[in-house]
Amino acid sequence: MSAALNRVQLIGRLTHEPELRYTPDGTPVCGFKVATNRYTHKDGEKQELTDYHDVVAWSNGRNKLAELCAEHLTKGRLVYVEGRLQTRRYEQNGERKQRTEVAASDVQFLDSRPAHVTVAQTEADVEAVA
Repeated sequence: MSAALNRVQLIGRLTHEPELRYTPDGTPVCGFKVATNRYTHKDGEKQELTDYHDVVAWSNGRNKLAELCAEHLTKGRLVYVEGRLQTRRYEQNGERKQRTEVAASDVQFLDSRPAHVTVAQTEADVEAVA
């Protein structure tokens, strides 16, 4: 008997703001996209290529992953995502479609603040409050 493994680990930046939705039974699900970079050599030149990954984080019971992602993630944040690949098949306007995405089991925030907020902006905000 052969074993199978379906595991994904990504480190990248969010390309858009996360979107929190709810299923008809009220289960929270947060969707977001993560960009990762890879490098290749073509004609002796190093080229950077970017891949985009759809990620879904679900909440269930005491696990509040969807709500935490929606609350703390913003465009540009550096994140670690661990999960599995899943492919959903559906029909839209009479056309069969499929979508492969990462079903996240763990999301870690790797930077301390959104990438678009600079230290100068943060210090100016602190001075304005003081």
